[in-house]
Amino acid sequence: MARPPQGQMHPGRQLAVLGLLFVILGALVFFGAGAKGGWQQRLEPKLGLDLVGGTQATYVASLQSNGQPPPQASMEEARKIIDQRVNALGVAEAEVVVEGNRNIVVSVAGEADDQLKNVGQAAQMRFRKVLKATGDNAAVAANPPSVAPSGAAPSASAGAAPQITGSAAPSASTGGQGGGERAPSPSAPAPSAPAPAPSASAAAPAPVSADIKTQRAAIEKKVGAKAWAAAEKLTDPVDLSTDPTAGVQFKAFGTLTGQEVNALSPEMQFNVPTIGCENQLDKRPNGAIDVIDSKVVACQSGAKMYLDVAKVIGTDIDTATPQLDQQQGQWVVSLDFTSTGQAKWTALTREAFQPAANDTCVAAAQALSTGATHCLVAVVLDKTVISAPEIQGVLTGQSQITGQFDAASAKELADQIKYGALPVTFEPAATQSVSATLGKQQLEAGLLAAGIGLGLVALYSFFYYRLLGTVILLSLVLSAVLTFGALVFLGRSTGFTLTLAGIAGFIVSLGVAADSFVLYFERLKDEIREGRSPRSAVPRAWARARRTIISANTITIMAAVVLYIVSIGAVKGFAFALGLATILDLVVVFLFRHPIMTMFANTKAFMSPRVSGLGRALKRAPTDVKEA
Repeated sequence: MARPPQGQMHPGRQLAVLGLLFVILGALVFFGAGAKGGWQQRLEPKLGLDLVGGTQATYVASLQSNGQPPPQASMEEARKIIDQRVNALGVAEAEVVVEGNRNIVVSVAGEADDQLKNVGQAAQMRFRKVLKATGDNAAVAANPPSVAPSGAAPSASAGAAPQITGSAAPSASTGGQGGGERAPSPSAPAPSAPAPAPSASAAAPAPVSADIKTQRAAIEKKVGAKAWAAAEKLTDPVDLSTDPTAGVQFKAFGTLTGQEVNALSPEMQFNVPTIGCENQLDKRPNGAIDVIDSKVVACQSGAKMYLDVAKVIGTDIDTATPQLDQQQGQWVVSLDFTSTGQAKWTALTREAFQPAANDTCVAAAQALSTGATHCLVAVVLDKTVISAPEIQGVLTGQSQITGQFDAASAKELADQIKYGALPVTFEPAATQSVSATLGKQQLEAGLLAAGIGLGLVALYSFFYYRLLGTVILLSLVLSAVLTFGALVFLGRSTGFTLTLAGIAGFIVSLGVAADSFVLYFERLKDEIREGRSPRSAVPRAWARARRTIISANTITIMAAVVLYIVSIGAVKGFAFALGLATILDLVVVFLFRHPIMTMFANTKAFMSPRVSGLGRALKRAPTDVKEA
């Protein structure tokens, strides 16, 4: 026999790679993050609403002042915000839909009454001056965003960070607006409206409720009395790069949950170095920093900011619209304030542009960005700082946010500001448990039908392909094990839930797997009929069938991706399951099916017409069988 075709892989190596994949997946399933309990619990996938039941909550939007329901655009934006909040709870395949013109219905698997309490809160926009900021973990743009008088051209150093331009007081200088370029201080600026005097509540610390005191006592016990006492005495943030021992001293604070961190004072949240953004401050309950008269802590790109009371709020904005600046040739977001809101905005920009001598906001701006010479004003939506521009002028009219926007990003920012400025207020109407009885019955019926179908496929495979039927059965078993392991792991790591739609996707994927069997085995028979021996026909049949198998699976994967992108709810689960199963089938095709066929081709049983399942092809093959 001639040597195998050039480039043929050794079957032992491919099978070894497949075995390694199983070992890695098994380690992730049994010992990975979130693996708890006995082996049975570690093998349980996360099931969806229709299989284990769950919770369904309905939120009703308040009517507008004219008695009409909110615009559909506002309802759709509210739906997106609520969907993001539900996903932030670690819930996957949750259904968030708009019903009628006022209702938003949220359905999640399992008991989630407490989790769904805050998801219907309206988004709140707040404008707060940045009083302090951490410089060691700041990841804001090197060129700071800025607010400057309108008509000023962007400086050469202006980078990708957004800027805000607007109408300035008549006596204000119209200096540069971007990239940290310093604008001359105006002399005796004349705002269009007097600055409102700060209220007494803005200066006074917020009262501490009995509930908060109880939570703080529990936290003090958790972190230790010494660490708690040291944290209470802090007046400035601790820099771990200069004081590494503080990381040990305050280590226990890094284990607090977002709910626990929310019970701490803003000063402790900001000053304790082990309290981070992603896993703690960003995990605080929705509405945690919405109180207007309280100083708060928020994050932007990993940088902690200690923010002043809110001097301007979302309802002070009349509208926000994306526009194409014809002169500059770039997209901007135009901000129009209400009459009272404009007075507040002018006062805030004056305060940030001409800070008092003892104000720390300039140092905060310098800690966050290079070249800052004036204070920053953080635009906060819910718990997120969506922009923190440097103020470079006293703005008395329309403002514009400029930067390297395209049409899509400008619209996205305008929607964030507009719907934060004009929030849709929701009232929880009903929260009810959903039974999984019907879903379980459907699941049992579906699995029974699938089992009968797979049994018939197995019987037909052994009857028609005989020895090759073993390859089919083993391939399906290996694909099923890989798929199940992936389901368990994805359920823990990404929150993926298995629903009836997902099970349907996996069953449909079996048809794709069956197609690849037929393509390969029938091509093998064709090669034998053309005069090849079974041993030489195997690599040649694989080489000719491989491209068709890849093409067919690729089309299925592409269809699943498109369906996943454009669909919502349970249909996403179907698309994800179909795509995942098809990818894993390709893995089995390359790492098991072809190498095991190569090994079978070297056995005596494979050469037997009765055992191999190639009987008719072998009988029809020429008597002078030629080799490759």
